[in-house]
Amino acid sequence: MAAMLAAPAVTHAQGAAGTVYLTIDTGWSREAEQIAAILGRQGVRATLFVADEPTFRGDRTLDASWAPFWQARAAEGHVFATHTWRHWYFRGDPAPGRVRYVAWTPKEGETVLDQAALCEELGRPTARLHALAPAARILPLWRAPGGRTTPNALAMAAACGLTHQAWTANGFWGDELDAAQYPNASLARRAIETTRDGEVVVLHWGVRSRREPFAQVLEPVIEGLKARGFGFATLPPQGRG
Repeated sequence: MAAMLAAPAVTHAQGAAGTVYLTIDTGWSREAEQIAAILGRQGVRATLFVADEPTFRGDRTLDASWAPFWQARAAEGHVFATHTWRHWYFRGDPAPGRVRYVAWTPKEGETVLDQAALCEELGRPTARLHALAPAARILPLWRAPGGRTTPNALAMAAACGLTHQAWTANGFWGDELDAAQYPNASLARRAIETTRDGEVVVLHWGVRSRREPFAQVLEPVIEGLKARGFGFATLPPQGRG
């Protein structure tokens, strides 16, 4: 669990309207370089939740082939946390100290995790990231896939030294939604208008199913929020409620 040790979060000056905490989950990673470039131009640092997921290149997000990408993000001042290794879903507590963990598709299977297995599932992504990018700063936070937790999952993760970090009420900007029903223009307008001080926003490095990638409007959204007086910061080690 050495890779779980917290390092100080990168902080930036709070804007007149408050602070937005941008977080990014791994996802399909098709727009990863585009998003990273936008964040670099805008001087925005994010908290990156990592899992070992398939990518558009035919590899996986924590393969050695992605080491240069993660090393570059660490050098830019982004911070990291765990999003589970397999990106399965927590679906109930069958017994004390146990949690049911289920794949997105039934053919991939399911299992029941005990305390040691849950700590392994949550610790493995950041341990792997640390091997790929030794300079990465890792926070003692985790995010359940889909944001779906159970009482046991939360308590058992806390016993691993990890605090769960969800997104806030207006922090889902819709990059996973169907583009025909939720076009970028409407999502961008909503993100700019509804974001509030302390918002924890969730995005992905690319979503396979979305035909109109949200990355196309990410920069206008950031600029719109800055125009409203918001600043951006990485999450503190204790997370945000």
